[in-house]
Amino acid sequence: MTIPGLAVSETDGVLTLRFDRPEVFNALTGEMVTAVSEALEKVNSRDDIRVVVITGTGAAFSTGADVGGENAHERFDVRAMDAANRLVRAIVECHKPVVAGVNGVAAGLGLSVALACDLAVTTESASLLLAFARIGLMPDGGASATVAAAIGRPRAMRMALLAEPLAAPEAYRAGLVSHLVADADYEAELASVVKRVRYGAPLGQTATKRAVNQAAWASLEPALEYERDTQTMLMRTADVAEGMAAFSEKRRPVFRGE
Repeated sequence: MTIPGLAVSETDGVLTLRFDRPEVFNALTGEMVTAVSEALEKVNSRDDIRVVVITGTGAAFSTGADVGGENAHERFDVRAMDAANRLVRAIVECHKPVVAGVNGVAAGLGLSVALACDLAVTTESASLLLAFARIGLMPDGGASATVAAAIGRPRAMRMALLAEPLAAPEAYRAGLVSHLVADADYEAELASVVKRVRYGAPLGQTATKRAVNQAAWASLEPALEYERDTQTMLMRTADVAEGMAAFSEKRRPVFRGE
């Protein structure tokens, strides 16, 4: 089945899931999120797939959930949170290594997806952003756990509360992404990393992935549940309605704590 905004391909044991809405910086629709989750879940029973790549088309990896349009806040509820959490769990629980090809900006849920992957090959021109505060929300997709685990509480608070973008070189030095490459070398380096993973020992890779995730992300599951409940509450506030309206209208929001 063809999903608008998602390009799927398979080559030599590599399943590539490419966000393909470059005109809106690969903002994620609910249909795209569900389709990627389903593809990852099905991979566990496929011996012919050895590695999964998640990447984007154009200038962005993904800017997260699509919050554009009139009355955008009315499209978001607990089902949106459940879909986001399903996607993150599908990446983390996938038996195969999952590589993020961070070809450009990764923000909001897009950043959460990239961080859930096992490796993140990132261009020097990319930036990483927890943009939730700009529209009155909190981080989700497990980012409240994964970001803090990678770069520490002070830097995580700075990203989350101030919504400051982190340039890829700084993100790499801080330990947020695994690979940093010049833009001109990105495609070749991504292919090289994927090839190395492709020829690794599958059982050992699965065991390694589980062990490292359990050690580093013991708080991930509680974070997903807390984010689900709290984000769902925030989605019903006047501040979020104002934040999303301001985003669509390209103006600064006026938050009132309501």
